[in-house]
Amino acid sequence: MTQPQGTAAAVRARLWDGPTRIVHWGLVALLGFSWWSAENGQLTWHRWSGYAVLGLLLFRIVWGFVGSGSARFASFVRGPRAIAAYLRTLPSRSPTDVPGHNPLGALSVLAILALLAVQVVTGLFAVDLDGFEGGPLSDRVDFDTGRVIAGWHDLSFTALQVLVALHIAAVVLYAVYKRNNLIWPMITGRRAFGADPGLRFAPVWIALLAAAAAAAVAWWVSKGLRF
Repeated sequence: MTQPQGTAAAVRARLWDGPTRIVHWGLVALLGFSWWSAENGQLTWHRWSGYAVLGLLLFRIVWGFVGSGSARFASFVRGPRAIAAYLRTLPSRSPTDVPGHNPLGALSVLAILALLAVQVVTGLFAVDLDGFEGGPLSDRVDFDTGRVIAGWHDLSFTALQVLVALHIAAVVLYAVYKRNNLIWPMITGRRAFGADPGLRFAPVWIALLAAAAAAAVAWWVSKGLRF
């Protein structure tokens, strides 16, 4: 979730880089596909979707430390005092001109990433009722433990659905109440500001290295941590 956009802003500047946008929309698509494949018993596709989610999640975590300015955790994760100060501004329809995630949106980002991590990890160890289908690490646990983890997998997805619904509601609220479109900048990468925020953007080679590392780890996990 980005900070509100001022109606009198004069400069359209870069806000979100390509890797951040790819991860965002990739996770949107994969979560929908993961839900569909699970509901329709397409467990092979469900597993591959989960591996793709794992790869994107790993990349986003790495990108949060080495990526562009607006994507780094240090640029938007704030303490309780900053969050409380931001909450006091919510009733106002006046926009602010700070780039990136606001303190409340940062909590949403962290919570979604955390729940995605729970989803992926529990899916790796989960076992289905007949014991024939399971994650690539399900052989590391006994059947009963695998079934318990499968229950956690289901519960965490329900929690993720609730959080995504709240995230969408917040986006709609910003669009209607504060007249601030948060979706378009995540598509185009640009947003209007009163002045160029001067964000630093990471070079492509760092993104490629991070993507290769994330893909390699996801592949290794898909093989049950075996070469």
